[in-house]
Amino acid sequence: MEGAVKPTKPSSNISEIVSKFAKVCKFRSIGVFSSENPNQFQHHKLSNDVEQLVDGIGKADSDGAKALPDLIEVCSKNSWSGHDEILKLFDVMSELKLAYVQLQEAHIPYDPDKIRTADELVFSNLDKLCKVRRAFKEKQFQKSHSLSACLTVLRAEIKVQERSLERLKAQAKKKDVEISYLKREFNDSDGKNKMLAEEIKHREREAIKRLNLSSVDNVVKEVSKSIHDFAKPLIALMKASGWDLDEAANSIQDSVVYSVRSHKKYAFEAYISRRMFYGFSLKSHNVDDVLRFNDPLDVLIEDPNSSFAEFCRTKYLLIVHQRIEASFFGNLDQRNFVSSGKHPITPFYQLFVKMARWVWLLQGIAASEHDSEMFVVNRGSEFCDDYMESIDGLLDVQHGRYKVELMIIPGFKIGNKLFKSRVYLSKLDNAS
Repeated sequence: MEGAVKPTKPSSNISEIVSKFAKVCKFRSIGVFSSENPNQFQHHKLSNDVEQLVDGIGKADSDGAKALPDLIEVCSKNSWSGHDEILKLFDVMSELKLAYVQLQEAHIPYDPDKIRTADELVFSNLDKLCKVRRAFKEKQFQKSHSLSACLTVLRAEIKVQERSLERLKAQAKKKDVEISYLKREFNDSDGKNKMLAEEIKHREREAIKRLNLSSVDNVVKEVSKSIHDFAKPLIALMKASGWDLDEAANSIQDSVVYSVRSHKKYAFEAYISRRMFYGFSLKSHNVDDVLRFNDPLDVLIEDPNSSFAEFCRTKYLLIVHQRIEASFFGNLDQRNFVSSGKHPITPFYQLFVKMARWVWLLQGIAASEHDSEMFVVNRGSEFCDDYMESIDGLLDVQHGRYKVELMIIPGFKIGNKLFKSRVYLSKLDNAS
């Protein structure tokens, strides 16, 4: 048979099988889909796959060479012929072809029962085909002389992978040791840092208790800074709420001569300072309770009825008028909350409490020394460098006469240390 594969013995039997298979594959499919039932394609989508399989076999050349599966070539090159498996293959393919034809015929006329029966027959033959293939592969593998070689290669590969695995395990173990060492170092450092932080806090508290004058200097500076920090959001909220800042500044202190318009902010700082130091008492109290916490609001949460809590409550209600708060927040909820003896955790109130803490500390420090006193500077007083300092460092107080327009921070005498009053000045008219 020209063009066909030349198998090994028995060649005559193989040729006859090929010829039979080619004749079987000359069947042609008939059309099964029509407009009578447009849903047939959806219902039997798998049948189309079977059609492609069977028609692919049926479209082989007339000599039948291309219709042979690859396993014929494999069988022809081995001592095992595979004759029985090939006969089974052709029988199954013939039954599969007939079953598929029955499936097509069951569509015209459309008969669901016949379709179901033919469909099951097709799948049954496909299953047989898989079994024939599996049996062929198993026998081929059993007869193959390369099995031992494959196992040798696999064993060698397994050993290589095992060696790689051992190296990775050793590296992982080494990394685990390094991680454990770093964790111990981190925990030791963290513990030391906590001890140092506690030691720093303890020393700060002890320094305040011993009335270390450098610490008192820091407290006075923090009082001035915290009043400035609280005045900024107060002014910003008033501006956002539609307040006339010029009129508000004049209501605090009228007829003040400002060197620049932006200096009107000092009027608000003077107002806050005046209210915070109003009724300033040199009554001693324990400042350690306030210093125990980084956030002074925690002091109020721990003991909302302490003397510091009462100080905060009184000063807040004195500084923030109800009209001002209503314009800020649209209600008086925060004011009522404070009046009831509670302390809201809001950014505005937190800034106020930080300011109140430094004033409270300064009051406690001053009260701990017998010769302490607070002094104020009246408006219109001529500037005196002995107990005043200008809040506006640009003024040349050495070559001119100036008068006090606003007292921003009062002055203090604590022990033998004098803390100057901070004032806002204007040029003194020589005629006066």
